Amino acid sequence: MSTPVPSRPLVYRHFHRIAWLAVALTFGVIVFGAFVRLSDAGLSCPDWPTCYGRAAWPQAIDEARDHAASAIRPFEDHKAWREQVHRHLAATLGVLVLVLALLAARRRRFGVALVLVASALVAGAIPLYMRGQVLPALLVAGLGEALLLAAAVAWARRTAAGGARDLAPAAALTLAVVIFQALLGKWTVTMLLKPVIVMGHLLGGMLTFSLLAWMAWRATHLPIVLADARALRRWLVAAVAVLGAQIALGGWVSANYAALACGAGGWTTAQAHYIDFPKCVGQWWPPADFREGFVLWRGVGVDYEGGVLDGASRIAIQMAHRLFAVVAAGVLLALSWRLLRTPGLRGWSVALALLTVSQVLLGVLNVKLSLPLPVAVMHNGGAALLLFVLVSLLARLRRAG
Repeated sequence: MSTPVPSRPLVYRHFHRIAWLAVALTFGVIVFGAFVRLSDAGLSCPDWPTCYGRAAWPQAIDEARDHAASAIRPFEDHKAWREQVHRHLAATLGVLVLVLALLAARRRRFGVALVLVASALVAGAIPLYMRGQVLPALLVAGLGEALLLAAAVAWARRTAAGGARDLAPAAALTLAVVIFQALLGKWTVTMLLKPVIVMGHLLGGMLTFSLLAWMAWRATHLPIVLADARALRRWLVAAVAVLGAQIALGGWVSANYAALACGAGGWTTAQAHYIDFPKCVGQWWPPADFREGFVLWRGVGVDYEGGVLDGASRIAIQMAHRLFAVVAAGVLLALSWRLLRTPGLRGWSVALALLTVSQVLLGVLNVKLSLPLPVAVMHNGGAALLLFVLVSLLARLRRAG
C-alpha cells in the first residue's frame, strides 16, 4: 500500500520561485548586516531612511556638510555606503515579501485589499516621521501592523477549521515581521545602537529568514513522509528553540562589544594562545557580573557604540554565550545522530553536523584571532544556515497515513 502524499497548498504557480529569491536575498541581508555592524558602520548614516538627506549616500564630505545630520555625526565615506546599501537591500526584500503577501492573499475575501491598505498605512508613516511627527508616524505604522497580524490570525483559524489550504497566514505574518524589522532598523540608528534593539534586529532578521524558508519549501511541495514524523518534529522544535536562544546570546555579545572580553587583543600573542580559550582572562571562572551584564533596558540618550559596560559585565555576557554554546552544540549533534538513523535524512544529518562543528570552530577563532571581520561575518552566516536546516526539515516533514 502506497503512502499518501499530502496535498499541495493553493498558491500562484511562480510563488515558490519568488519565495526562494526572497530566501536568498534575506540571507544576503543578514550577512551584509553583520558586516555593517561588525565594521562599526551602524551609525554612519545618522538620519533615516535617508543618509545625510540623500536617497543613496553623499559621495564627498562637502555633500554632507550642510545637512543637519552632520551635527550628529561627521560623515565617513568609507562607512556610509555600507549602511545605506544595507537599507536598500532590506527595502528590496520588503517589496518581495509584499508581492508574496499579495499573491498569497488572492484567495481570501478582501485579502488583497487588506494587504494593500496595511502597506499604505506603513508607507504613509515614513513621510510623517521625516517631517518630525514621530508619534503620529508610530501610530499609523502600528495600525498597519495590527491589520496584518489580525489577518494572519483570522486566516490561520479558518485554515485550521477546514478552510482553504494556502500560505496567506504565513505571508501576512512575514510581511508584518519585515515591517517591524524596518522599525527596529530605524530605532537602531535613532537609539544609538541600544543593545536590546540591535539584538532584536538580529533576531527579527533570523525570524524573517525562517518564515520565508518555511513558505518556500511549502510552496515547492517536496514533503518528507515518515511514520515517526511527530517525534522528529518535537526534536526539531526543541533544537530551533535552543539555537534561537544561542543566537540571541550571540547578538547580546555583539551588541555589548563583549566578544573580546576574555582577553584577546589585550595580551601578547603567546599569552593569548593559552588564556583566551577555553579560559577567560587566564581563569576558568573569572569574576563576572551577570546581573549588570543582562540588564536589557538602560534608558535613552546614551551612545552605545563601543559599549558602556565594565569588564566584569562583559565577561559575564561572553561566558554565558560560551557555556550555552556547549548546550546548543550538544543538542544539535544529538539531533544529527537521530537524523543519521532515519532513512532518507542522512544528507541532512551530515549537513547539520558539519555546520555545528564549523560554528564552534568559528567561535573559537573569533577569540583566538581577535575578532577578524571575515570570521565574525561567517559566524553570523553559519547561524543562519543552521537555522535553515532545521526550518527546512520542519517545513517538509509529514506524518504517513
